[in-house]
Amino acid sequence: MQNRTFTADATPGDHVTVAGWVHEIRDLGGIAFLILRDKSGKIQVKFEKDEMDEDLVETGLNVHRESVVSVTGDVEEEERAPTGVEVTPEDIEVLAEADPQLPLDPSGKVEADLSTRLDNRTLDVRRPESKAIFEIRAEVLRAVRDYFRDIGSTEINTPKIVATGTEGGTELFPLTYFGEEAFMNQSPQLFKQLMVGSGLERVFEIGPIFRAEEHNTPRHLNEATMIDFESSFIDHEEAMDVCEGTLKAAYSAVAENCQDELETLGLADEFEAPEDDFPRLTYEEAIERINATGELDEQLVWGDDLPTEAERALGDDVGGHYFITDWPSEIKPFYIQDYDDDPDLSKGFDLMHPRMELVSGGQREHRYDNLVEGFHQQGLDPDQFDYYTKMFKYGMPPHAGWAYGVERLVMTMLDLENIREAVLFPRDRQRLSP
Repeated sequence: MQNRTFTADATPGDHVTVAGWVHEIRDLGGIAFLILRDKSGKIQVKFEKDEMDEDLVETGLNVHRESVVSVTGDVEEEERAPTGVEVTPEDIEVLAEADPQLPLDPSGKVEADLSTRLDNRTLDVRRPESKAIFEIRAEVLRAVRDYFRDIGSTEINTPKIVATGTEGGTELFPLTYFGEEAFMNQSPQLFKQLMVGSGLERVFEIGPIFRAEEHNTPRHLNEATMIDFESSFIDHEEAMDVCEGTLKAAYSAVAENCQDELETLGLADEFEAPEDDFPRLTYEEAIERINATGELDEQLVWGDDLPTEAERALGDDVGGHYFITDWPSEIKPFYIQDYDDDPDLSKGFDLMHPRMELVSGGQREHRYDNLVEGFHQQGLDPDQFDYYTKMFKYGMPPHAGWAYGVERLVMTMLDLENIREAVLFPRDRQRLSP
């Protein structure tokens, strides 16, 4: 729409055309108000019935809530108006009439359950709280991309239809690809490793992954957006430095640029960007601290993965983000490098939020013979991954990397109860549409 003015930019003395949604109509008898809402905020439109054209007044006051309208008129100062200004209309046009029976109330005066909100996501994101979440999510992605570029990392895009899974197993969505069996990719792991062996050396990707896990919890999705990083000539310690840097950059950007959104979510006073270094606990130290809390029914032993209650117990004990390093080799993927002097110990790490795991990463095995042996140890056929393994014959440098989910990052950052709050159109066991 030409010459449209955002409501937040309308100042006294301007002649403007504003456009947006009818948020509310207040009819006080001889005078009435239409509250118009757009991306930038709200503005009051004043109708003095006895002094205005009857058709103009009728058009403005008979339109249904959430209809899309444009209003042309003069902006005047009015301290009693919600934003301190109002528009006296000379023309109003209904661009799209809304049904009077809405499936949910974008004003938030009538609450709707999460399922109803997800079924009607377009209306839901008109709610200030939902809109704030996705504005913050966008800021997180902007900040992370900027951080990666600042450290000389190149953004790549890898295939989402593949012939084999990244880690084998059954957690794959199969599909038919021109008569052949194929799968939706569960991770760009192998492809990003191939790229650190190319002339790019240091890469990142932000894109979707698909996992056919039959979870039905508030923190799992079957399609998620992952932030992946991989770099040649760094080890797992340096990879953790980069990981911590991206997280701090995301928090700092939100703290600096999203104060209005944090205020909308009731987080402005308590939101803090982490400044201290994240503690780095070995797996063995983590097990000892978890057992010492006394929160688990059974003590953990070496080789156990950490159940949810263990993550929470340790998170409460640490009180902030932290790394767990030096995991047992047997519970880390084949591409994670083991210590040469202790092959039962891997150079894998996880970054944890007090509520849950955020990141999995580590130094990768770049030596061909060791890599192939890792396949065999985990019951995988290296011949099925020939496109990957053969490149390790042609000079693959030492490298390390990691990945974390955007949705989990936003969920923990904003203390959301359900991960589905952090994705526009979630995909889980029950939801395939919209």
